[in-house]
Parts: sequence; C-alpha cells; structure tokens
Amino acid sequence: MLLAEATWAEVSGGTLVVPIGSTEQHGPHLPLGTDTLVATAVGAALHDAVPSLVLAPALPYGAAGEHEGFPGTISIGEDALRTVLVEYGRSACRWASRLMFLNGHGGNVAALRAATTLLRYEGRDAAWLPCAAPVDGVPLDAHAGRYETSLLHHLGPGLVRGDRAESGETRPLREVMEQLRAGGVAAVSPNGVLGDPTAAGAGEGRAVFDAVVAAAAGALTAWDPDPDTGRLHPR
Repeated sequence: MLLAEATWAEVSGGTLVVPIGSTEQHGPHLPLGTDTLVATAVGAALHDAVPSLVLAPALPYGAAGEHEGFPGTISIGEDALRTVLVEYGRSACRWASRLMFLNGHGGNVAALRAATTLLRYEGRDAAWLPCAAPVDGVPLDAHAGRYETSLLHHLGPGLVRGDRAESGETRPLREVMEQLRAGGVAAVSPNGVLGDPTAAGAGEGRAVFDAVVAAAAGALTAWDPDPDTGRLHPR
C-alpha cells in the first residue's frame, strides 16, 4: 500500500516504511536529491516484494551541515531531524504496528539512533536501517564516489552528468575526519566528492541495488533492532 494514495479506510496497520533522505551536494555530477532518490527506490522495491508493507512518502531533508559549503544544500540539522522523527513515530504508531525508517544519508544516523531508541523506550516498535550493503569489487566510498554514482546510473541514468564525473578526495575517511568536522566536506574536497566515480556503471549499480534491497528485506523480515541504536540487525 502506498500511504499517499490510500484513503484512511484502506489503512489497517502493518509495518510502515519511511524513506529518509537529504537535499545536499553530490559533486558536480549527481543531483542534490541523490540520497532521497536511493531511499525511495529501495522502499519501493521492498513494497513490491512485501505487499503487506505500507510505504510512506519520503522525507527529503536531513542533517547535512557538512555539505553547506556548496550551493543547493539544505540542512535542517540533527536536533530538528530528531524531533521530526520522534513526532512522526509517535503519530504513525497510533495506527502502524511497526515503523521502519529507511535511511539514505549517513549524516542522519545520530538523529535516527536517538529518535528510534526514544520511541522504543516509549513502547513503540520502531527501528531504522541504512541503504547500503557491501558488494565485491565496488568500494563503499564515503560520498558521491563509485558506489553512489553506480546506483544512480542504474536508478536514473538521465540524472548522472557523466561528463562531469571526476575523482575527489580518496583518502580513507578516518584520515580526513578531523578536517571534515572542522570545515565540512569543502575543506577536504573542493568538488564535494569523497571517492572516485569515474569507473562507475549501470551494471555495477544494479548489483549494488539488488544487494541493498536483499539486505533490507532480510533485516525487515528478521526484525531484530539493536537495543542501543535502534538499527535492525542483518539476518
């Protein structure tokens, strides 16, 4: 069931899946809505595979302050996002038996952890899950690199500006984290890329997408939230 297209009389509970994205720079070659597009696509695939799920419209804004050095980025911050997720959960769980936030942006994790653990403490069956899964031969780079660019080549090839794809900062995240925290992504990567998207492709993107959906479906079926973080454990 698609929540936005249903009437109230057609909604009878079940598990509500909510894609959580962001509106932020993704280098000169990917759209600002990349994280929302990915989370929405994974949610749609889960909905097709498990008809009993209720799929909500995506939340397209998140905690993306590290990207505010680039035009187009809009961040609502960690505190505001946490509040939105808590109030969303309190309202949705009046009729949904379970609630899963499907996250497409790493910067949202702290808010998701805080919100879902509070919701669970209050007696609501809430959890969250990232839109990521390892795939042999595809580096799980940090931002707008080969992993995300391959996904977009598969999900929306017309949205990828392939002629603008270029390598950014390729050092491991742990080596640049101090600079990132101090000055954001722009302090370490002038083009906003953390990785190298130049070898990305649609075939690789399909493999990545299938792995993400399979991992999400397994975790959803097992439904084993971590007591400390609210994240679903993989099956």
